[in-house]
Amino acid sequence: MDRQFYIENLLDHYENPRNRYKMEDATVSIMGGNPGCGDIVTIYLKVDADERVVAASFEGEGCTISQAAASMLTEMLVGMTLSEVRAMDIDAFIDEIGREVVISRPKCATLAINTAKAAERKYRAEHAPQG
Repeated sequence: MDRQFYIENLLDHYENPRNRYKMEDATVSIMGGNPGCGDIVTIYLKVDADERVVAASFEGEGCTISQAAASMLTEMLVGMTLSEVRAMDIDAFIDEIGREVVISRPKCATLAINTAKAAERKYRAEHAPQG
């Protein structure tokens, strides 16, 4: 795919974000941010008994790249297990959203995926066997 496709896709996700809402019944949620540039993303995940993501949403503010990447990520997360979320390859995600378009802003491009990985860790901590 060419650079123009990635630019248009990013702009579409920024202007028409998918899954942008506060999920009131989320199993786990966590906020992440880039203090240097002011990007903020909160990831909400609804997880079933098999630790599969059955719904994902986000809220946030910031640059086109951070918000579009969050929109794209929420579409990718649905159907994944938490183990698959943990194992997601950040470089592969950057390729998916358009490496040559976002490479100058890696922290913006990876804010959502890093926040989703933090949500997985938070879920594990909150649901660890008590003993």
